[in-house]
Amino acid sequence: MSTATKKTGGRLRLKISLEDWEPAIWRRVEVDKDLTFEELHRVIQEAMGWDDDHLHEFRAAGRVVSMPNLEDDMFGGQPALPEDTTTLGELLARQRKFRYWYDFGDDWWHTIAIETRLPPDPAAPRAVLVAGEGACPPENCGGVYGYTNLLEVLKDPEHEDYEEMREWLGDDFDPNMFDFAAHARRVAAMG
Repeated sequence: MSTATKKTGGRLRLKISLEDWEPAIWRRVEVDKDLTFEELHRVIQEAMGWDDDHLHEFRAAGRVVSMPNLEDDMFGGQPALPEDTTTLGELLARQRKFRYWYDFGDDWWHTIAIETRLPPDPAAPRAVLVAGEGACPPENCGGVYGYTNLLEVLKDPEHEDYEEMREWLGDDFDPNMFDFAAHARRVAAMG
């Protein structure tokens, strides 16, 4: 994200919540409305703790916003809006919520609620993490059902898959731990 961009459109306070999971895993960010959806994707990746290893798309205002794809209108559908040029302010003027889909295999859906529309703040970073709870599930764990199974295995040191899962995740994985300071630094480093 370029800090040279002139800020004119205000800011949004967004709450990003992982769908279909309890206890809730969520992040609250404040971003400039002139961010592109591609930049918001990077903010979400850093704030949540994903590794950006998979495809993604947004669903907002009845449209799909994603990387350009030659197959978009192959089946008569509406082409996706390009995430690298479509800004939040352009598409979200009348929206209260929209969705983000990460990893089309594991199907991690996120609801993004626009909590507050804020005036421009030229002194503020273009994106900042302000709060959050819960550890992000590990990549490639199989979505909600796979993550549920993984957590069950981790509760039982006698389980046949316990050692393999512990080795894969590392000893320090805690599903309830959210290192706010580390995630906030990563979001802030984006410019």
